[in-house]
Amino acid sequence: MTKETDMFDASRYTIIVRKGEFDEETCFEATVRELPDVAEYGDTADEAYALALDTVEVTHAALTEQGRCMPVPYAPAKDFSGRVTLRLPRSLHRALDAAANAEGVSLNQHIVNVLNYWSGYAARATATTESATAWQRYPDAGGVKQRAHLKVVSRNDYPKEEVDDVACQ
Repeated sequence: MTKETDMFDASRYTIIVRKGEFDEETCFEATVRELPDVAEYGDTADEAYALALDTVEVTHAALTEQGRCMPVPYAPAKDFSGRVTLRLPRSLHRALDAAANAEGVSLNQHIVNVLNYWSGYAARATATTESATAWQRYPDAGGVKQRAHLKVVSRNDYPKEEVDDVACQ
């Protein structure tokens, strides 16, 4: 075992276990937040959790062997104050304020709502142009113009040589 493998702790990852009916069978499902494709099933919550831990360890070993980075565990919410200070262009500030007034909420609440919406959208969106683009109406000589509003970016969007230069955390 390498020193890096000795330091790896699969229990730091966010594992959620729930009881449910899967493929017409009642069992426990364990998912790993940082690894969205991982789902393990067991007859007990402990069994499902143990299988998920094992999968995280195996994933770490496989990614390390391939020279790829393992996603880092999410930081607990207590590590964040909930306060962010932003510098915005005046035109964006004006547009956000107008939208907040139209909704009848404070500017702060409107920005929180927008961030909540888009962070949930981005977590579920695939990296296709259709799902990662919001379309808005912009008048021009030809009628309605389509304009990309937000794009979900993934590691696969960059050329391989640029990705290889990034150090794993």
